Amino acid sequence: MLWTVLLALLLLLLLQTQLSVCLRELRSGGSSSPPSNNATQQRLPGAIIIGVRKGGTRALLEMLNLHPDVEVAKAEVHYFNVEEHFRRGLSWYRAQMPLTLPAQLTVEKTPGYFAAPQVPARVWAMNPAVRLLLIIRDPAERLVSDYTQVLHNRLTQHKPYQPLEELLLHKGHINRGYKALQRSLYHLHLARWLEVFPREQIHVVDGDALIQDPFPELRKAERFLDLQPRINPSNFYFNTTKGFYCLLSAGHDKCLDESKGRPHAPLSTQALKKLCRFFRKPNKLFFEMVGRSFSWC
Repeated sequence: MLWTVLLALLLLLLLQTQLSVCLRELRSGGSSSPPSNNATQQRLPGAIIIGVRKGGTRALLEMLNLHPDVEVAKAEVHYFNVEEHFRRGLSWYRAQMPLTLPAQLTVEKTPGYFAAPQVPARVWAMNPAVRLLLIIRDPAERLVSDYTQVLHNRLTQHKPYQPLEELLLHKGHINRGYKALQRSLYHLHLARWLEVFPREQIHVVDGDALIQDPFPELRKAERFLDLQPRINPSNFYFNTTKGFYCLLSAGHDKCLDESKGRPHAPLSTQALKKLCRFFRKPNKLFFEMVGRSFSWC
């Protein structure tokens, strides 16, 4: 009888030991051996496209994704500028990233980061060495494109929305409180980023040039990101139907979705002239900050 009890106890201990081993294997992904140096993992981004909204961020992300050493987060994460997301912590943020090999670069883009005051310090706390890409375009054109997207969304949802000139002008003068206008004041937002990051850590991409001739801007971005030059002019072809460049890789072509290149909402010539005059001083300040000028209105 005693031997039977001892044997039962011994079998129970062996089963407990085996169960513990199985649990450890499950937690480690099914293997008790250390992970391979070539294993794919979800990694925090080494580069972030921080803006601007309606500046060409999606086009830039898709074009960078042509590079074999780049993997991109497919959706805008809004981690640093949405409090509900930020409270979830870096483990949640990492879980939104693609699987990459150790030598690959993870890139995320959320255009709302650029104008959000709390974001620069949060990005720095995540990784002070992260590389930042800022794609900009004519601020007046960006404003109209911004309005056009909001208008399209509201019309789709059968919601009313004011005409652009009613939002842009107040008693014949530019309405400085209009949010789309504030997003186009690039110098104010960049100043906050430069309080945290050195200028050489922020690469400015000419969004207008990217649309007209993508390759030169992509080659500059490759150099900034310390990537081998693997993107070529043959990766782009002009789609005459859509009116902009599409991407070609490994025999497969890809064009941006139908929201890109959407006709702009109307704006009178008089209102556009007022807007361009308003932007002259802010644009000049921005040019001085980045050390280059752009052919804007």
